[in-house]
Amino acid sequence: MLTLAIDCSAVLCAAAVHESGDDRVLADQSPAIGRGHAERLPDVVDTVIRNSGLQLPEIDRIGVTIGPGSFAGIRVGVAFARGLALALGIRAVGIGSLDALALPAARRRGRAVMAVLDARRDRLWALVASADGHILHPGAELTPEAAADLAAHTGCDIMGSGSAILAAIRPELGSSLAGDAVAPEIGDVARLAAGLDPDNSPPEPLYLREADAKPQSGFALPHEA
Repeated sequence: MLTLAIDCSAVLCAAAVHESGDDRVLADQSPAIGRGHAERLPDVVDTVIRNSGLQLPEIDRIGVTIGPGSFAGIRVGVAFARGLALALGIRAVGIGSLDALALPAARRRGRAVMAVLDARRDRLWALVASADGHILHPGAELTPEAAADLAAHTGCDIMGSGSAILAAIRPELGSSLAGDAVAPEIGDVARLAAGLDPDNSPPEPLYLREADAKPQSGFALPHEA
């Protein structure tokens, strides 16, 4: 199976092509762009497909990160993945950003890993995965104190942009820090996508918090008949 993976959940705009038979990433690209996912993503995907030596019609599945993360980036990535899958007549699957951080790391390290991202406003997004591929604590928005207590109770390694926050609250957690990544490795996203059941992993945004932008009420522009 050839899987095209897309991640726009953070400051990166990443894509990769993974071949399941040999479990290898044929091509990948993860430029840090900050903003402008919608403008950059088509070029990133085009470059990755070209570098893989494939043509788009050869792709069997599309995987896309569904959050938590950048609201705008997630919407761009999911919309692009859905549209491309529809055009190619193939299935698309959604992969949680925290899952894509924690599951591969736990498997490689042989112990439980907490993926924790700084959600700002004194909140963290956290998920704990075991080395055998089980989710011990599903993704949730927590206070830093609650996340630190969970990490201490689980006895897990900690990775992600919120890891230093936990170590500042509980210094004993400092020995468990495993990196400060803000987004998963795109190759890991592709590998996970290749093994998911499309019926159980729809490409739908996963928001652990409501968007900051709210619809205005009680306001309307004048309308002329």
